[in-house]
Amino acid sequence: MKSVQGAKKIGKFVRQFGGYFLMLSATFRGVFKRGLDKEAAVEQIVKIGVNSIPIVFLTALFTGMVLALQTAYGLERFGAKNYVGNITGLGFLRELGPVLTAIVISGRVGAGVSAEIASMVVTEQIDAMKALGADPFQKLVAPRLIASMIVCPCLVVMSDIIGIYGGLLVSVYELGLSSHLYVNSLLTTILLRDFTDGLLKSVVFGFLVVSVACYKGLQVSGGTQGVGQATTSAVVAGSIVIFISDFFLTKLLLLF
Repeated sequence: MKSVQGAKKIGKFVRQFGGYFLMLSATFRGVFKRGLDKEAAVEQIVKIGVNSIPIVFLTALFTGMVLALQTAYGLERFGAKNYVGNITGLGFLRELGPVLTAIVISGRVGAGVSAEIASMVVTEQIDAMKALGADPFQKLVAPRLIASMIVCPCLVVMSDIIGIYGGLLVSVYELGLSSHLYVNSLLTTILLRDFTDGLLKSVVFGFLVVSVACYKGLQVSGGTQGVGQATTSAVVAGSIVIFISDFFLTKLLLLF
């Protein structure tokens, strides 16, 4: 009995995996044939990017402050409290900036995208678009994917700056370190490679989060109750995909 249930779960996962890649292929094919809806892409850039600035700002600021505090607490045991800036800078540029920004986008944008598309499916607006000869993948999915891949790196740059500045505030006003020491430790430790690796991750995270949200929205069933389930599933799946892809991207980037 357990083996049958396991086989069903595996089959369901394979079908969803295949459906996801079919959606992506249809989206790329639609953009190649009909082009990108630039007005819709700009609208999504505003919705995904500009409206996410406040929560990304707060998340990065307080994470940077907490990271500096915890790092100083651990390093003080070894008399190495002066290295707070080194660890805070590297931690934000390589990991915390891209991952935290992606998680915020998954929770805020992923849920919204999934709910919006799912509502259109439930109210049969997608079927109406197909009947009128429009491509829902090119009209709905493509602008959101492009917008997220543009916006995520921009938000990550802001997150890095704010997070490092939060660490500076704690280092100066809480730990008694000089701002010159903090900045100098950053400049002597951080490389351009650390910054670019984080940006590359953010592009992939933005693509994965929004594409998963679009897929979950398009696969909705069961009326309004299904919309809620699709939204929850999009946030959970998006968060899991971020952490899994982060590991493999880190391994890949460290090889070069």
